[in-house]
Amino acid sequence: MSGSNGQQAGTRIALVGHCVPDAAAIRAMVRRAVPEAEIVMVNDSKGLQAEKTAGLLLINRVLDGSFDGVESGIELIRKLSSDTSSAARTMLVSNYAEAQDEAEAAGARPGFGKTDLNESSTLDRVRDAARE
Repeated sequence: MSGSNGQQAGTRIALVGHCVPDAAAIRAMVRRAVPEAEIVMVNDSKGLQAEKTAGLLLINRVLDGSFDGVESGIELIRKLSSDTSSAARTMLVSNYAEAQDEAEAAGARPGFGKTDLNESSTLDRVRDAARE
């Protein structure tokens, strides 16, 4: 459903496994990239279960929170990619190129690092993934 300015209505983006300071910085970037998005924080399996239908999950490489024995964001992306009940697109948040490659091989969209939050390419990448 598009608004009068061509933007998607009802976009929901979940920040998964981020500590509060990192989540605040990522939230600010998402607001610039997708101003109409509803942004939620997820730091446990129960919250993740509720957000599996969010449009986009921005998953931390090293998860902060409790995800039923899953400790790695890449492992979580693998699990979500094989879950047919999850319609959410995923992106890894990591500065490490090897981790990004592994996440993409597991089914994630190309992600970004925390050092790149203010880059226009990061804004474009998140905007495109959120509006697919």
